[in-house]
Amino acid sequence: MSPAIKGKKGTFSRLRLPVARGYSFPASRNPLLWVGALLVSVVMSFILYDIGLRGGGALSNGPLSSSHAVLESDCGSCHSEGKTMAASCSGCHEKFGDELGVYTLAAHYVYRSQDLQRVHIEDAEPDCMDCHVEHEGREAPLTRVAELECVGCHEFASFNSGHPQFEPLANGQPERGGLAFAHIQHIREVMKIEELTDVEQSCLYCHRPRPDGTSFEPLDFEAHCDSCHLTTAGATPFLPVAAAGVTGVSTLSTIQLEGRPGTEWALFTNPNEFRQRGPRVMKTPLHHEDPWVMENLRRLRGLLYEDLGLTDLLRTTPDVAPHQIRVLYEEAIAALEAQALGLRSRPEPEVQQDLERITELLAALSRKLEDPYADLDETRFLLDLQRRAGLADETVTATEEVIDALTEACRKCHSIEKAGIRRVETDQRVLRRAHFDHRAHILQVRCLECHNQIPIGDLAGGQEAIDKSVDNSAILNLAGIETCQQCHNPKLTSDRCVTCHYFHPNKSQRSNLLLYVDTE
Repeated sequence: MSPAIKGKKGTFSRLRLPVARGYSFPASRNPLLWVGALLVSVVMSFILYDIGLRGGGALSNGPLSSSHAVLESDCGSCHSEGKTMAASCSGCHEKFGDELGVYTLAAHYVYRSQDLQRVHIEDAEPDCMDCHVEHEGREAPLTRVAELECVGCHEFASFNSGHPQFEPLANGQPERGGLAFAHIQHIREVMKIEELTDVEQSCLYCHRPRPDGTSFEPLDFEAHCDSCHLTTAGATPFLPVAAAGVTGVSTLSTIQLEGRPGTEWALFTNPNEFRQRGPRVMKTPLHHEDPWVMENLRRLRGLLYEDLGLTDLLRTTPDVAPHQIRVLYEEAIAALEAQALGLRSRPEPEVQQDLERITELLAALSRKLEDPYADLDETRFLLDLQRRAGLADETVTATEEVIDALTEACRKCHSIEKAGIRRVETDQRVLRRAHFDHRAHILQVRCLECHNQIPIGDLAGGQEAIDKSVDNSAILNLAGIETCQQCHNPKLTSDRCVTCHYFHPNKSQRSNLLLYVDTE
């Protein structure tokens, strides 16, 4: 080994193995520690300067949206140890008294459908920040959700790749119209009376668009039907008058004498509309929702079924979809308000006691209805079917015969179920989970190009009779998803989830200041 190399190494062990002197005597690391301390000081100084003088803008992922701009100087208001982002969001958005929460994920489910049965919480549900991304600038809308966030929970990739058929068509659900109605027959009459040549103009004779063009006004008998139906020639057959041992109807004078709440109309009804022959009576003319017919139908229903609560306050049967339970409460409240109004001017003590009970029930129902997410109990509108089962067969038969005769004119259009007129949905919402704009589509296609389950365009101009299997109210005259996919695809127009689906919370209660005031 050369002398130069020997001078730079030491030896160890009895074998005198060579080793570098630096192994035994390492160089000082103080300069490295000083450099590290200097770098840490520079970084900490920058952080303190950025937070103290610049509001943390240099360290942030980007400016907050305009909705959260006031929080930009306080990162801890959202990012705090031991606190989830959802909890941070709820700290501001979930106010006192808002039991379900306007901005909870459960409320998101209900927003479009109003179906409280869809409110369910799962363990693997996403956090707020998973969909609503911040730090993308002042003008970035928080409601703009990336397509990938939808695909992460749903099994299909896009509208054109695995999207299921629209629910009403996929499940074979018929329209809940409650009417014996044929489109083609009525279109023929409208075209003849109005001297129309365009079939689709006759469609819009009844389906009248709202001002925004997205949907249609509810159907109304006075606006659409009474020019042809229930004219002055309408009448009931002669009906048996109720008496001891006889199932029948109550006369106008009987109803006037009883003076029950809600029958004030009897005091102003023209007695000349009734003709009586011995123990039988008839009424002519008949009006839509004729109060005498409806009152007697209610009384006959009471012979067959026990009222479990609020059924007698309804004009029709309580059969509604889950998202329409509020309609029952609204009708009950309207009936109670009319009853209370008719009793306030009467000084009799027993009448005032009835008024007090009605007022208490009215206040309770109104408070219930003020909360758009209240847990409404539909069982309050059910009938006890056991009573009918316990009646003698001849009693049931006699009652049903009177009901059929009383509602003979009604049954030309309406169905009778459980001794009541089946409910008609005047404003039917089919695609409850999506938003559809008719105004935007009519520029590209005509009505009957999409609504083609009933062959209206082919048969409206003829005179032949229409088979009920081809045209009836149970046919859902709705286009299937394949019709929409002809245009909504990557080659033509948008097929993103948010094109049709709005997954936003219900904002109807945002103006309710009680949600923002802690009264505990």
